[in-house]
Amino acid sequence: MTTLLLTLLVALSQALTPAVRPLPPPLVVARWWDPPPTPYAAGHRGVDLAAPVGARLRAVGPGRVYYAGPVAGRGVLSLTLPGGLRTTYEPVRPLVAEGEEVTTGQVVAVLTEGAHCPEPCLHWGLLAGESYLNPLALLPRPTPRLLPTSPPAG
Repeated sequence: MTTLLLTLLVALSQALTPAVRPLPPPLVVARWWDPPPTPYAAGHRGVDLAAPVGARLRAVGPGRVYYAGPVAGRGVLSLTLPGGLRTTYEPVRPLVAEGEEVTTGQVVAVLTEGAHCPEPCLHWGLLAGESYLNPLALLPRPTPRLLPTSPPAG
């Protein structure tokens, strides 16, 4: 295993226990994470979660506001999380300021209009240093439940 991959896995495993969803359930993925093969190649460096404009967005874990403001005409919020990870939300109207500490589940932004998706969505990203990771990996995996089969006809 490469050193970079090992570092990323350690950071991710130390990051958030437990994490919360940035939006209320159910999460509807409009576009999945699709990492580029090289740093400058095409890809999708986060996930797009369908949500209405005005949706209240929550901090997925405790941390500090790294950046809150415009980037390329869209509102962006970036939070530094435990383990050195950084999560990003866009397009948003941040409700917190740079340097402010946030708690898990705290409402930190409101979703605004954006040109990223055909329908309103939150673009949610995750970085370890300069490497993009799948932000869905922060969330607990659902617990599978087996349903009983119908009784045999008799």
